[in-house]
Amino acid sequence: MNIDWSQIETVLLDMDGTLLDLHFDNHFWRHHMPQVYAEQNGVSLQDTYQKLEPMFQSLEGTLDWYCVDYWSQALGVDVMALKREVADRIAYRPNAEAFLKRCVDQVGDVRMVTNGHRKVLNLKIERTQIDQYFNHMVCSHELEHPKEEQEFWHHLQQTSPFDPKKTLFVDDNEAVLNSAAEYGIQHLYSIAKPDSKREREIPSQFPMIESF
Repeated sequence: MNIDWSQIETVLLDMDGTLLDLHFDNHFWRHHMPQVYAEQNGVSLQDTYQKLEPMFQSLEGTLDWYCVDYWSQALGVDVMALKREVADRIAYRPNAEAFLKRCVDQVGDVRMVTNGHRKVLNLKIERTQIDQYFNHMVCSHELEHPKEEQEFWHHLQQTSPFDPKKTLFVDDNEAVLNSAAEYGIQHLYSIAKPDSKREREIPSQFPMIESF
């Protein structure tokens, strides 16, 4: 990252796949939750995947996709209870804490902007104490739009103003970065390996950070 910190007034950082290892989330949704669902409903794991995949695809990028309450009701499972069962997998990405400390040292306005539900954020705060590095922590549910939509950025601006041309934003989600670029955020970076156990499937059109 070649950052001229004198040009940065605000730092906006994603959580999952950016600061925290996406392995926890991928393991939960691809393995742990489907296994529990299959056992509870007396169906095969293959049948479970065949049921879940169309649901996931139809909701991707929406608030429901990121909502633990929605999935708890739709699947008849306690999503947060299941997440706690594998919470030992919640971890920072390499050198992410050092980068956060650098942001705090260099910039007065450091915010987390996540599509993650507040309940999930609270669980991850319990495991990592990540909240100590931020002036504000914003969940998209509270602004009524996911980061993929322009309305999110407009509502964020209304909540606490920032200058897009003097803002650094890091996220691993390509659709979110495209939305941020459309809004006018100037300094955009993606993540080369959001999940420490998996290679990224599609490269980003934005500069990708190999390591903080």
